[in-house]
Amino acid sequence: MRINRPYYLDRLINSKHNGLIKIVTGIRRCGKSYLLLDIFHDHLKASGVDESHIIELALDDLLFFELRDPFKMLSYIRGRIVDDGQYYVVIDEVQLMDKFVDVLNSLLHIRKVDVYVTGSNSRFLSSDIVTEFRGRGEQIHVYPLSFQEYCSAYDGDKRKAWNDYYTYGGLPKILSLADDERKGEYLRDLYKTVYLQDVFQRHNIKNKQEFEEIISILASSIGGATNATKLSNTFKSVKHVSISSRTVSTYIDYLCDAFMIERSIRYDIKGKKYINSNAKHYFTDLGLRNAILDFRQQEENHIMENVIYNELRIRGYRVDVGSVVQKTTDRDGKTVRKVLEVDFVANKGSKRYYVQSAYTMPTLEKVTQEKRSLVASGDFFKKIIVTADDIKAKRDSNGILTINLLDFLLDSNSLDY
Repeated sequence: MRINRPYYLDRLINSKHNGLIKIVTGIRRCGKSYLLLDIFHDHLKASGVDESHIIELALDDLLFFELRDPFKMLSYIRGRIVDDGQYYVVIDEVQLMDKFVDVLNSLLHIRKVDVYVTGSNSRFLSSDIVTEFRGRGEQIHVYPLSFQEYCSAYDGDKRKAWNDYYTYGGLPKILSLADDERKGEYLRDLYKTVYLQDVFQRHNIKNKQEFEEIISILASSIGGATNATKLSNTFKSVKHVSISSRTVSTYIDYLCDAFMIERSIRYDIKGKKYINSNAKHYFTDLGLRNAILDFRQQEENHIMENVIYNELRIRGYRVDVGSVVQKTTDRDGKTVRKVLEVDFVANKGSKRYYVQSAYTMPTLEKVTQEKRSLVASGDFFKKIIVTADDIKAKRDSNGILTINLLDFLLDSNSLDY
C-alpha cells in the first residue's frame, strides 16, 4: 500500500542542494523513514539520479552495524564517492551512530553531497535537535496522515473514513490493520511501550503515575483552555496529590518537546499581542489521544477541533487561539467587557485566516453566535467557519465563508474558496 505525501516531498525537493542537513522529525511511526527511503528515493530515480549516487543507510539494520562507528561511517561514505557527480546521503535511525552530529557536520565538507537524516529515539525526537547543528540543519517536520492522505489509501466512502480517522488517528500502520480490536491494541501498545518510554528515558521521570495522569487530563480537555496552576489544583482537590504548578508546566513542556502535543497560545487580535495564559493543547495524533482514554471519551465536536488544528499545522501555518475584546453598555449605562474567542488564527507569511470550528449550527441563533467573534475582529482577513453540517460552501454579506468539514479537509486549497 503506497501513501503519497506530496507536501513533505515538495519540502524535500525545494530543499535540495541548499547546503544544509535536512533533518526529518516527527513522532514515531508517522512515516518518516518511508518518506525518505521510498517516496524521496523514487523522486531521485525519476529525476535521473543514478542508483550508485544514492547512499542509503538504515542503521537499525544489522547489515550496517559497523557503520554506527562514526569514523567507519565517514570512511564508508567517502569510499562510495567515486566521481564529481551529485551524491545524496540518506541516513535512517541516525541516532544509533555515536557522535552523529559531528559526522553529519563533517559530511557538509564534502563537495556535492546532499544529506538527509531521520531518527526515532528520545533525543532525536526532541524539538531542540536542530539547535545541535548550529545553523547547519533544516527541520522538515512530519505529521501523521492528514485526512486527505488517509482517504487516498482507504477502502470505503469518505464518511466511514472520517469515523475511523477521528477514532484511530492517522498513523499509517492503522490502515493495514484488519479490525477495531487490532487498531486499539496497536495504539495502546505504542503509547505505553514507545511514546511514554521515550519521554521517561529522556527526562528521567520518577513520578510516572502523576505524569500519566497529566496526559489523561490533557486528553480529556482538548479544545479547552488549560494552565499549570489549574491542573495543579485539580490534583490537590480530586487526586489528593500535591504536585506543583512548576512541575505540571515542566511535564507539559516534555510532551510538547516529544511532539506528542502542541501548544496554541492565546492572541489578542485587536491588541495585536500574545497573552501567556490559558493556552490550548492539541494532540498530534487523535488515535493516541483516544487510546490514552481507552476510547471512552469520543466527543466528535472536540475531536473535530483538534483535527482542524492539525490540518492547519500540516499545511504549514502557525496557529494561535484568537481573543477579541468586545465592549458593550448594559441597562444601567455601565461598560461591559466581554472576551470572545476565535478558535484559530492561522498565519503563514503575509497570509492570515480566522477559522472557527462549529460542529453543528442548527439554528440562526447558533449561526450568529459562531460569527460574533469573527465580525468583532474588525479587520479584513479571511474568516471561515468549518462545520460538520452537510452543506455546500457559502459566503455571507460579511464575507464569512461556511464550509463542510470533509470538503475543508479533502481540498488543500479550501482556505481560499
